[in-house]
Amino acid sequence: MLDVIRWDADLIHRYGQTGARYTSYPTPFQLSSNVGSFHLLYALRRSRHASRPLSLYLHLPFCTNAYYHCQRNKVITDDSKRASSYLQRLEKEIEMIACHLGADQIVKQLLFGGGTPTFFGHDKLRRLMAHLRKQFLLPDDDHADFGIEIDPREADWPTMGLLRELGFNRVSIGLSDLDPQVQRANKRVQTLEQTQTIIEAARTLQYRTIHIDLVFGLPLQTSERFAQMVDAVIALQPDRVTVSGYAHIPVRFMAQRRIDAADLPTPADRLAMLQYSVEQLTRSGYRYIGMDLFALPDDELAMAQEDGKLQCNVQGYTTHGHCDLIGLGVSAISQIGELYCQNNSDITLYQQTLDQGQLATVRGLRCSEDDHIRRRVIQALACNFELHFNEVERDYGIGFRSYFEAIWPALERMAADGLIQLKENAIFILPVGRLLAHSVCMLFDHYSSVHPTARLPRAI
Repeated sequence: MLDVIRWDADLIHRYGQTGARYTSYPTPFQLSSNVGSFHLLYALRRSRHASRPLSLYLHLPFCTNAYYHCQRNKVITDDSKRASSYLQRLEKEIEMIACHLGADQIVKQLLFGGGTPTFFGHDKLRRLMAHLRKQFLLPDDDHADFGIEIDPREADWPTMGLLRELGFNRVSIGLSDLDPQVQRANKRVQTLEQTQTIIEAARTLQYRTIHIDLVFGLPLQTSERFAQMVDAVIALQPDRVTVSGYAHIPVRFMAQRRIDAADLPTPADRLAMLQYSVEQLTRSGYRYIGMDLFALPDDELAMAQEDGKLQCNVQGYTTHGHCDLIGLGVSAISQIGELYCQNNSDITLYQQTLDQGQLATVRGLRCSEDDHIRRRVIQALACNFELHFNEVERDYGIGFRSYFEAIWPALERMAADGLIQLKENAIFILPVGRLLAHSVCMLFDHYSSVHPTARLPRAI
């Protein structure tokens, strides 16, 4: 069993610097306009020839209400006609992608993200799932992972019943804060009762996984009230809990300009919120998986990590990293073999491109051999907190120590500080360093010096 993480304020102050989130490598910041739809079609053909299983992500960007701290690509509207127009283009993209794939390529994982996916309403969701089943091989046996993000303010028992009927078996619920002051400051009023209702429905309808997303560092939050909210969430016993820090980047997210920076908690208060939540969750039996995610020991992600088999892709931790990930919809990212590519983030341009009979791919990256080596290293550290050099040397024909000679002094400093254990043939991220795994991964990131730091959050 993995050791419980330990809090070390000094190490967090020293190593909790600004950095990318290593769900994937290279990160989306490295995608460029040198890659377009031709490269995507070639990657799809190779996926078909290899008969690789698939993971699908559909971005449904519409929301009825805005909240200020949101960092998603979204469209705020109450006009259902806009959703109908978008759905037509999304269905066209689905057809254009699916015709280049094999009929035997089973979909192991499906995720609807947003926005608020249930903005589409029951009829449109039925239509979309029917279209997906027509174009892709989606199993009916409930063994695949079909997830959807839910806003409890805009969902109810009938909605949860419909989603279960359509095949969804995992639900992710956003819960920014329970304090009325904080809710008003962020324009997201959501009661604990609304969240409880959705969780009760999910359990009754036998959803396999319930995931709650929490955010610390919001305007007017205090460590005491945040701790009370964490206790309330623990009482609900979700399978997974994410505790992520709010990143105030108004230059990138326009809605954040409505937030008064003077209302943001101090760095010390933010650290206290994180520390208390880590202690509360681990004391209650949750395992720290990494990248802000906690899970109960019998959750499949926790068990995969225990067995050294946990993986990650651009959507986060997964047990389906062997699948080719196809992103559909505005701004969606695909990860197919050695190719990363992303659709246009402008919904108008996304729709216009599809109207012209073309795929909406606008940027991407074809991984080099060096990218593959570093991705292997970073994924091992981010997923399992350990890396065995001989496995990388065997698969890529390199000498690990000589290949990464330039960063060896930094690794030795981390070892001297107690963040990692550096052995002759392995690296182990120690319990006090697991909250800072991003910082260890950053050493192996060839592109870290060119990341746009003004657009990145702190690792802690």
